[in-house]
Amino acid sequence: MQIRSPKEIANAADAAGKVKANLTSNNAFSAKFIGMSFAAGAFIALGGLLSVVAGYGFPEASAGNPSLQKMLSGLVFPIGLVLVVVLGAELFTGNNALLIPGMMRRDIRPSAVLKNWTLVWIGNFAGALAMAYFLTYLAGITASDPYHSAIIRMAETKATLPWWVIFVRGIGANWCVCLAVWLAMAGNTLTEKVAGCWIPVAAFVILGYEHCVANMFFIPAGMLEGADVTIYTMTVGNLIPATLGNIPGGALFVGTLHGYLRLKG
Repeated sequence: MQIRSPKEIANAADAAGKVKANLTSNNAFSAKFIGMSFAAGAFIALGGLLSVVAGYGFPEASAGNPSLQKMLSGLVFPIGLVLVVVLGAELFTGNNALLIPGMMRRDIRPSAVLKNWTLVWIGNFAGALAMAYFLTYLAGITASDPYHSAIIRMAETKATLPWWVIFVRGIGANWCVCLAVWLAMAGNTLTEKVAGCWIPVAAFVILGYEHCVANMFFIPAGMLEGADVTIYTMTVGNLIPATLGNIPGGALFVGTLHGYLRLKG
């Protein structure tokens, strides 16, 4: 079976976005919606934890090959988005693009889009925090070096980058993530969907862009291990600018652009 055409992908995204908007409007506090939002945050966090273990597990080799750590992390991180896409979880960053075609066609109200994004963001944060505390900190995955030092350093770096740098990197991250969602929707088989997710997401990790849901895991996980980061610094210094960058990265550069190009008329 052939993969979907660009127009067919846009139509599929439009249909998916309407389902997501209706779910928020009619069942925002249902166990199903809460569970899917929570699961997406946990899935992305799982990819984040795997990227720390794989990427920082070879410090001697990485010291002489600075791109090795990024490549190893990028190779495994996409498992999170694969799980989100294949299992139908609710991911804030993916929804940044998926709800836009329906809004452009006036089938989804802007207020419904904002409600979906807000509630999914909160659910994703809860899932990521649970993964950071129960299956990372309590499980002792990052208790010893090199992972202990790596997660602390990562959290402190992310929380102290200039605001505008995080914002711009946020645009890049969700441009890649939503392109991955678009590519995955082109596929009909599991292999095609996995390939669609993997390549753009690996690119954003290797390039060091900022993804707010991933950071909902990385920074709290580092704080639990002793990183010198406060809740205020995490939120204002990283999560807010990363979120504000992620929104145009997905909504403008993927949802709006491809909706306009493929659904016009």
